[in-house]
Amino acid sequence: MTDLAAGPAAGAPWDASACRPDHPATVAGLLRHAMTHHPDNLAVATPDERLTYAELDRRSTALVARLVTLGVGKGSRVATLLPNGVGWVVAWAAITRIGAISTPVNTFYKTPELATMLRHADVGVLIATSGLEPHDYVGRLLDIAPGLASATAPTPLLLPEFPQLRQILFWDDPDLGWATTGIGTRLDEPPAADVARIVTGMEDDVTPADPMLITYTSGSTGDPKGVVHGNGPLLRHARNLAAMSGIGPTDRIWTPMPLCWVGGFAFTLLRALSVGGAFVTQERMDAGVALDLLEAERVSCVSAWPSIGGTLMAHPDYASTDLSALRLGTFYEGRSPEHRPADPGLGVTSLGMSETGGPHTFWTLEDDLHGTTEPYRGTFGREVPGVSHRIVDVEGNDVDQGVTGEILVRGYSVMLGLHKRERSEVFDADGWLHTGDRGHFRDGWFFFAGRQGDLIKTKGANVAPSEVEKAIMAQDGIGLAFVFGVDHPDRGQDVVALVTADRDDVEGAVDDLQAALREELSSYKLPRHVFPIEAVDVPYLTSQKPDRRSLARLATDLAAAGTD
Repeated sequence: MTDLAAGPAAGAPWDASACRPDHPATVAGLLRHAMTHHPDNLAVATPDERLTYAELDRRSTALVARLVTLGVGKGSRVATLLPNGVGWVVAWAAITRIGAISTPVNTFYKTPELATMLRHADVGVLIATSGLEPHDYVGRLLDIAPGLASATAPTPLLLPEFPQLRQILFWDDPDLGWATTGIGTRLDEPPAADVARIVTGMEDDVTPADPMLITYTSGSTGDPKGVVHGNGPLLRHARNLAAMSGIGPTDRIWTPMPLCWVGGFAFTLLRALSVGGAFVTQERMDAGVALDLLEAERVSCVSAWPSIGGTLMAHPDYASTDLSALRLGTFYEGRSPEHRPADPGLGVTSLGMSETGGPHTFWTLEDDLHGTTEPYRGTFGREVPGVSHRIVDVEGNDVDQGVTGEILVRGYSVMLGLHKRERSEVFDADGWLHTGDRGHFRDGWFFFAGRQGDLIKTKGANVAPSEVEKAIMAQDGIGLAFVFGVDHPDRGQDVVALVTADRDDVEGAVDDLQAALREELSSYKLPRHVFPIEAVDVPYLTSQKPDRRSLARLATDLAAAGTD
C-alpha cells in the first residue's frame, strides 16, 4: 500500500508511482478497492443521509443495472440535474463504473442555459430532480421541449429540440406520464443475475484512458465549453492532491461548492473517495446548516472559496460550534491553534481550472501549516508533480524567471479535450494548453497576476461578460450593455453592468431588466449592480470600438460609490 501521508513534494521531480492508486484507475476499480479495504467507512454525508462505501457500491450497482436495460453503455452521455447529495454521488458512480460519461448539469441554470447545454452535450439520458426551490425543472423541460407533454414513458423520446435524448428519469416521484419517476427509491434490490454479469463485464471493459466526465464551464466568449476528462487522469490527480495535502481515510472533507464544478467534484469528492475518506456536503449554502454538519460529522477539512470563514463566523451559532476536528482547508480561523498558520497571510493557496482537473499549482501539508517566508507572501504554491508550466509573452516566447506572462500548462491531469472542438483548436502544436491566466514563477513558487481576458471570477464561478451582455441587450428598452468584473474583498469580483436605455424611464428600464434577467441567467451571473449611462457618454476609440478600459474604470468607480 502507498503511504498516503507521504505524497510527492510540490516542485519535486515527477514520480508516477507517487500518485498511482492501489487499483485500476477507473471508477469500478475504485469501488472494488473500497469494498475490499474499507467497505464500512463513511463515503458521503449530508444533513439528512449518510452512506458507507458498501452502500454506495450496492445502490450504484442497482441503478446501473436499470440504466443498462435502457441501453446505456460505454460512451453513452448521461446528464444529472441533481443537487449536491447522496443521489448525485450514487448517480455518478452508476454512470461511470460502466464507462458511460457523466455530464453534470448546473442546478442554477435557467431555461435558455439548460436548453443550450443539453443540446450541445448530446445527452442521451437525463437523470433529474423535479425541482429545487425556487427552480421548477419539470416546467423548464416542458418549456424547451413541448413534445414531452405527449410522450409516454418508457417509450424512447424522439424530440426535434434534442435529437439525441431518449430517456428522462426522475430521482423523485412527480406525477408525469412522459418520464420514468422514483428511481431514487428503488435501489435496495440487487439486479437479476444475468444483468449483474453484463454489468461486471462492462466494468471490466473500462480503461483509465476512457472518458469519465464532461463538465461545462463559461468560456471567454460565453459559448458552451464542455471539458472532457478521462478516468485515469482525474482519479490519479485526486489521489495526488490528497497525498500532498495530507488527506487520508479518517478525514472528512466538507464543501458547499456545486458538484457540477471541478472544485466540488474533483478537488473535494474525488479527493475524499480516492483515499477512503468521507465527502460531506449540503444542497445549498446555509451557514447554520453548515455549522451543524461540521460539528456532527467531525469535519477535518473545509474545501471552499476563501470568504467562507467570514460567512460561517458571522452566524450566531458559530461561537458554540465544536470545530475541534478541523485541521485543513480554507477555513483558517476555525482550526485549532496547532493547525493554524501563525500568519494566515502567508498561507499557501493554489491555482486551477476545469481544464486541468482542479489545481495545477498546489502546496504540501508542511507549506500550509507553517506558511512560507515573507518574500513568498501571496504565493499560489508550486507545480503539481507531473504538471509542467511555461510563462510566455504575447508573441509566445518564454520569459525570464520573475517576469509575468501567460501561463501554459501541460501534464497528466490536463483534459482530454473540449467536446465538439478539434484538438488543434484547444492545444498548440506542442500540446500546451494556453490558460489565459497570467503570472510568474520565482524560486519555484508561483504568483498569480490575473486573467489575460475579461472573464469574471465571482465566488469561485466563471462568468463570461459577453453572455451577460447578450442577455441584457435582448431585453426591451435596453440599448447597449457593457459588463465587467469589479474587485471585491470577499467575492473576488462582482458582476457590474453599464447600460444605455432606449426609453425615457431609465430607472424603470433597469428595474425591468433585473427582473427579466432572473429568468434568463443563473443567479451567480446576475449583475450585482446595474448603472444606467447616457449613450452619448460612451467613449469610443479611434477604431470606432467602445473604449472598454475607460468603461471598466467607470464601472469600478460607480461600484465603489454605491456598493456594500
